[in-house]
Amino acid sequence: MSAQPREPSPEDMAYKAALQRAETLRAYYTHLLLYLVVVAVAYFINLLTRGDNGSWWFYWPLAVWGIAIAIHTLVVFGPVFSQDWKLRKADEIYRRGRDSSSQT
Repeated sequence: MSAQPREPSPEDMAYKAALQRAETLRAYYTHLLLYLVVVAVAYFINLLTRGDNGSWWFYWPLAVWGIAIAIHTLVVFGPVFSQDWKLRKADEIYRRGRDSSSQT
């Protein structure tokens, strides 16, 4: 008889990290989906309102927002503010706080 895999407890650090990662991914994909919907809406508004020889304007605000998406992508999938960075920073802050409290 094989043992059933146990449900992770909320106190389990790996489980908390997985929940945090899932939340980060959810926020990223929501941001990306919203961006794509706004791109489509802005394109069609511009298409319908530009006239016969009107100019295209929709790409200017979307280019700026695209930069924000690129930064968000780096933060979520790149080395910028990774889990390793977070742990190193937390350790640094903890040590600094512990050292300052021991001096008093």
